[in-house]
Amino acid sequence: MREEVVVPVAEEDIVDDIMSSDNDTESDDHLDHDDDHQPIFDQPGQLVSPLDIKASRKNALLRLRCRVEDAILGGYIYGKNKNKSLSVKTITEDLTGISLWGVPLLPSEDNTRTDIVLLNFLKAKDYGVYDAYKMMRKTLRWRREFRVTEILDEKLFSPDLEKLWYNDDGKDREGRLLCYNVFKNIKNKELEEEIWGRHNHHHECLRWRIHILEKAIQQLEFKQGGVNSVLMITDLGNSPGNAWKEVRWINRKMMNLVHDHYPGIIYKNIFINVPVWFSTVHALNLRMITQRSKNAFIFVKPSKVTETLLKYISPENLLAEYGGLKKDKDVEFSTDDKVLEISIKPCSFCLIKMPVKEVEVTITWDLIVVGNEVSYKEEFIPDDDCSYRVMLQEDKKMAESVRNSFHIREEGRIVITIDNPTYKKKTAFYRYKTKPSVPLYMCLSN
Repeated sequence: MREEVVVPVAEEDIVDDIMSSDNDTESDDHLDHDDDHQPIFDQPGQLVSPLDIKASRKNALLRLRCRVEDAILGGYIYGKNKNKSLSVKTITEDLTGISLWGVPLLPSEDNTRTDIVLLNFLKAKDYGVYDAYKMMRKTLRWRREFRVTEILDEKLFSPDLEKLWYNDDGKDREGRLLCYNVFKNIKNKELEEEIWGRHNHHHECLRWRIHILEKAIQQLEFKQGGVNSVLMITDLGNSPGNAWKEVRWINRKMMNLVHDHYPGIIYKNIFINVPVWFSTVHALNLRMITQRSKNAFIFVKPSKVTETLLKYISPENLLAEYGGLKKDKDVEFSTDDKVLEISIKPCSFCLIKMPVKEVEVTITWDLIVVGNEVSYKEEFIPDDDCSYRVMLQEDKKMAESVRNSFHIREEGRIVITIDNPTYKKKTAFYRYKTKPSVPLYMCLSN
């Protein structure tokens, strides 16, 4: 587990930026504005970012690096030290190894991962150096007060609670990590009472949400062109009706924490199966945050879940329960298997043909149609006109993803006919593969 250094400085020794002296404020203004007119040279040993970014942004990054370096070496990255009994040397020894999200924060180590973290704070504050520095300082204080470094080792509830929130090993279309927060029906009443009925449980649930996020962050690379953010999906479909107050509180608090202390970490926070009143309540909360953060929150009603998620996640990486092709412990397909796409016009039929030129093999296929509202049938058509067709599935209303298989004894093709009776254009995704096999009746005869 990655560790972050905790500095043993008394709370009374820490003051907020707004409590800084006038001299300190004047110094901040000088750093934020006067440095714009000073030339920057790429000299050996100088803190110049190797990242491929615009000159003005590199300038802001350089100034933030200098400020963070001074704060760490000066012993006041958590705030101004008013305790004269603590020497600067003692504080410096404690702070030089300070890290955030497992990334060292001391810029002089010339770690490009440090630049990625600093850029996250700069982007959140529109490249305002002082505001980004202040945001980082507040984040470090919050992590210390909230005891974030201890969260990954905490066991708050029964192990069954892990079924409610989990990380998925899939990726979105851009390679970002997927992290699901799923409320499911709890059949164990004792566990449900433990989760929602215990004293101060909503604070513990909030720590669990942070726990899940921190686990996902451990997998981030923090490098240019690498996996640096997470796509968060929160499913409210089976949220407990007797605990909606707590659920709203947890989600509202989580939204604020992500906005204030996890800049650039959450690419999108997608709430699916959302009741109308829930999105209305949180729309009011979004008025308090910046436009950039507002764009990171998406509320999706039940009828639009699959359509919305497929905009960000490929079918092979989207879980089957949300209209994708990914199944738990799937032995037939992997995310590396190619998925084909076909459009179905309104009020029309569509044929999907899967040719098979081998014999004594089993062909297996998956099929989904976004939005369903279609019917389909499956049949095997041999190449030999004298052979018989085999009906595998008669006309049936499609309600979820379909998987089927058939043992091939002669060359031919699997044909799936999809009937779209609606006035909407539909999109179908399918994949198939063959493997050598022996018919079941032959195995039983032996």
